[in-house]
Amino acid sequence: MLKQGLQQKLQQKLSPLQIQTIKLLELPTLELEQRIKKELEENPVLDEANENDERDESEPGNLSLSEYSAEDQIPSYRLYSNNQGKDVKQEYNIFSVKESFHQSLISQLGYSSLNEREKQIAGYIIGSLDDDGYLRRDLDSLTDDIAFRQGVETNEYEVEAILKKIQEFEPAGIGARDLQECLLLQIRNVKPSPAQKNAEEILENYFSEFTKKHYTKIISRLSITEDELKDAIEEIVHLNPRPGGQIDDSYSDQAQQVIPDFLLEFKDGELIMTLPRFTVPELRVNKRYADLLVSSANASSREGKEAATFVKQKLDSAKWFIEAIRQRHNTLENTMNAIIDFQRQYFIDGDETKLRPMVLKNIAEKTNLDISTISRVVNCKYIQTHFGIYPLKYFFSEGLMTDSGEEVSTREIKNILGESINVEDKKKPLTDEELVTVLNEKGYKVARRTVAKYREQLNIPIARLRKEL
Repeated sequence: MLKQGLQQKLQQKLSPLQIQTIKLLELPTLELEQRIKKELEENPVLDEANENDERDESEPGNLSLSEYSAEDQIPSYRLYSNNQGKDVKQEYNIFSVKESFHQSLISQLGYSSLNEREKQIAGYIIGSLDDDGYLRRDLDSLTDDIAFRQGVETNEYEVEAILKKIQEFEPAGIGARDLQECLLLQIRNVKPSPAQKNAEEILENYFSEFTKKHYTKIISRLSITEDELKDAIEEIVHLNPRPGGQIDDSYSDQAQQVIPDFLLEFKDGELIMTLPRFTVPELRVNKRYADLLVSSANASSREGKEAATFVKQKLDSAKWFIEAIRQRHNTLENTMNAIIDFQRQYFIDGDETKLRPMVLKNIAEKTNLDISTISRVVNCKYIQTHFGIYPLKYFFSEGLMTDSGEEVSTREIKNILGESINVEDKKKPLTDEELVTVLNEKGYKVARRTVAKYREQLNIPIARLRKEL
């Protein structure tokens, strides 16, 4: 039986300005500086303003060309980006952090054999990996996001094929969708040996038996000795269940200089937040090229029209870039002020117990911005406070209620959970049910599934696997 049907798909097309703004939002200060330098080199219409420049000199005159539509126009006051703070250069610390696995993967992507379209998809997949290096999202929703956010039409099969390429990157195990796949990716990179071969087969075909420590079954089904099983297990326990944390946790020479994107001071009982904007050069539209655009538009020769088209494109690009810089600054400032307002008691003295439960949605509601926008602002950004330098992600966590009705951060609960497991009797480790009782006695009302989730996030195995002889 032949069936016909209509399917309507709604797609939102982002404007060049929106695309530019989204890309700039994600950049930390140092990368923004590099991006601006690159734009200045590539666009002759864009200028770096001097302190002695007059504002009206930086704005082009009448640009009423037939090629321009009213919708494309940006008010002239937006053709000048004001990044300069009121004061002389503020003092801030430049510090080093180890390269994140996301940055490492993007670097490796640049050397891959993927074409530009595939690299665009791969870059989005890399950005979707969690802090442990896993891809926790299903390919179907990822495919839809790539179409909407990147404007690239793809399908699950292509996304999975590109994911397989990413899984070949270092460190081994990156891009796995679960622990079994993560360990398999790593064991296949180990030098071949009888122990390696047995370990791979155990992980591939007897993973459930292995996690439950049903060793007798494994010995029987693989027809191996107890010593051969021990050798195989020795291979497995040396694998890394959190490949994403490998670069961050290792003291490698991979390091980058980081300039805090926000500066916070506590003066006279007031919290004062500023952005080190002086590091970003002032930008303006070059009036000479704007005049050239007007004069070229009147030329009837082919060369004149080509020149007009070229300068118009460059002028549009300059306007979009300047406006995107302005919007980035405003968005960062509004978002950080909302975070400080939400966590005001914490920012006064840095006492972690005063850190309120906070998720992206809380800040999105305070700023009237999308959650995806807040996520971009928070990603890879740092704030220098009077009690230390922190990534913005540090201030976000979920919350639960204590038996006294007080809301506490999940970070605090995880700390208590970890401490309880550290002091347990390893010959008789605490089950999740028993951990619920321990937390309840300390005033934290949590369910068993919540304990299991936090334990897994802390990379702590179940009680049976923590048991020691």
